[in-house]
Parts: sequence; C-alpha cells; structure tokens
Amino acid sequence: MKVSMIALLSASAVFTDAFIPTIHSSKSSSLFLATTIAPPTTTVPVNPEMTGIQEPACLDTARRMVRTPVPVSTDIHPEGQVGISYAFWPSPQRSVLPPVVMIHGFDSSCLEYRRLGARLAERGIDTYAVDLLGWGFTQLDGTNFSAQAKIEALQSFLETVVGKDYILAGASLGGAAAIEVASISESCRGLVLIDAQGFVDGIGPMAAMPKPIAKLGVGVLKSIPLRSSANQMSYYDKATYATDEAVIVGRVHCLQDGWSDALVSFMQSGGFSPSSKIPKIQAPTLVLWGRQDGILDGAEFAPKFLESLQDARLQWIEECGHVPHLEQPDQTADAILAFAKDTIGSSSDSAFINNKQKLYPFGLALFGVVAGSAAVNFLPLF
Repeated sequence: MKVSMIALLSASAVFTDAFIPTIHSSKSSSLFLATTIAPPTTTVPVNPEMTGIQEPACLDTARRMVRTPVPVSTDIHPEGQVGISYAFWPSPQRSVLPPVVMIHGFDSSCLEYRRLGARLAERGIDTYAVDLLGWGFTQLDGTNFSAQAKIEALQSFLETVVGKDYILAGASLGGAAAIEVASISESCRGLVLIDAQGFVDGIGPMAAMPKPIAKLGVGVLKSIPLRSSANQMSYYDKATYATDEAVIVGRVHCLQDGWSDALVSFMQSGGFSPSSKIPKIQAPTLVLWGRQDGILDGAEFAPKFLESLQDARLQWIEECGHVPHLEQPDQTADAILAFAKDTIGSSSDSAFINNKQKLYPFGLALFGVVAGSAAVNFLPLF
C-alpha cells in the first residue's frame, strides 16, 4: 500500500510535575504492587518548550517528562549509555495490573499520549509514555539512531526503569517497535497495537539516499504547511481536534539541535522489519482501529493481524480517525483496561479470544499498517 508523504506524516503532525518512578514486582501472576524508589541522580526534567500551547493535558505531560540514562552498547554511544525521555502517570490506587508502556509513532514524542496517560492511571494502571531514541526529547548527540539502536535503547529502558512485566502499546510506527520487542521479551504480558505498522518492512529508496540529499528531504518534515495538511487528515472530527495548537505540539521536538541528523540516521538504517516477528508474539494482543481512519484501511490490515497473531482481539473505535488515543482517549482507555483485566488480570485462559474464530465489532479501534512513499521517496514514516 502506497500513500503520500502527507498521509504518512499525519500521525506525527498531531502528536507531538517531576515524579518518582516505580519498579514493579510480580510475586504472583496477577498482582503488581508498585514499589517507590528514588530516581537516579542523573535523571533530569526535560522542560520542553511549551510556548503557544494551552491544552492542560499537554502542559501536565510536559511537566512530568524526565530524561534518564540507560545502558546501551558503545556502537550506539561511546559512553555506553544514552538519555531516554519519558512521562509517567502513577495510578492513585494500588495497581493490580502490570504497567502500560506506550510508544509513539514516527518522528513523534511522548506528548502524543498526553490525553491517554492520565486516563489509564485514573483507571488503576501505572502508565509510561517513552520516547524512542533519536525522537522526542531523547539525547541527540550520539552517533547511531538506527532502527536497531532504537530497539536496544527501548529494551534497556524497560529493564532499567519499568522492571519486570508490562503491557506494551504502540501507535503507527511505534507499533512496529512494540512488535519487535514483544516478539523476544518474556516480560511483555500483553500487546496493544494502535494503527500499527506491521506488514511493511523497511523504508525503501530513502535508505540509499546520500546523506546531504536525505537531510534536505527530512527538513521538509517539520514545515508548518506540511504538518498542517497532515494534521487535517488524522482526525474524523477535524473542527475539534485538527487545530493550530495540535500542529505546534506535533513539531515542538523537531526544533532541537541534532533532530535532522538523528532522523537521517534512522532512515539510512533501513527502518524496522516487524512482519516476520508478528507470528512469534506469544503475548495476548489487542488490536485497535479507528473506524473512520482516512489514512490506513482497517478492513485491509486488521484481518492480517488477526490471522498472524497467536492470540488477538479486534475492537473498533467509532467516530474516530487515525489517532484514537488523541481523538477518543476515554474509549481507548476503557478498551485497554478491559483487555488487561480479561487477559492478564485473570488467571483463566478462557478470557483469551481466538483470533481466527471471532472478530469483535465493539466501538473501539485497531489501526493497521503504514507504509508509503512521497515526492522525495519517504516510505513508512510512522
């Protein structure tokens, strides 16, 4: 499936109080009690630029964001560690479910989950939104921001900050990253795919472009006209959600020094390759798809996930475009909570749904697979 650069950029166009992180123990299979620990002394607030942004949820998420060092190979950074930025919403009550760790889409940031994080916490789930290395507000002075570097840094974050047992959630290209981790992680107790790129590997001709040309093309991605057009395509209710402020939020991370070099590094690495890993995932999976998604065709891609995954359920979100976590956050949070309780919080396997026998036409969503090309040969950008 080929789509234009504007279509591929749609999700990233709209995406994007200090706290004490927690480590979760799992003495039993259904009880996850948070144990508060002091953060590393090198954990620092991110304080992203919020000029022109008034949305309370966005400002709250920005206040929560910190950057903490996680160990990586020296191929990624010569010092053997990189700074990963994230936001954390602790549940006000004792958590009986594993934490949810949310991964943003292409060239986005954890601000993408500004409306979903607090809602999941209110429902009793400790919730993280993490930036993939080279995107968001992560450390940008390294030398390697490839797809493999992103996965290694994400795994290190999960082990260092989150601890054992978690539910991974990924939107668009974040879904591809979640698939890569879930296929090899014994700690992934559940997977939530939101408009996930799962069946298109790599990024096409962009990987072979000379760096100067690639950098010129990448520079277009942060332009306001392009992001504004993409913003309009992402929502079903454009009048309410496709606002000028949404464009500002979606591109604020692009204004940092080192952003373009990090993005070119990822592009030239060839991108993620999730398709062969989908059948290897053993964790139960919730596939969410916006019914009115104008970017990705759920009718085409949702059945592929259901056929390929070992344990999967599909829920549609009505009156919703490409980004249910932004346009319908309450419905999305309810779907994730129900999934977590039914499949992970229960000791009975009867709650699992055989993906080859039943398709759930509930009002909540899966989003499928992204790939494409553009005038400058950008392929899957999410």
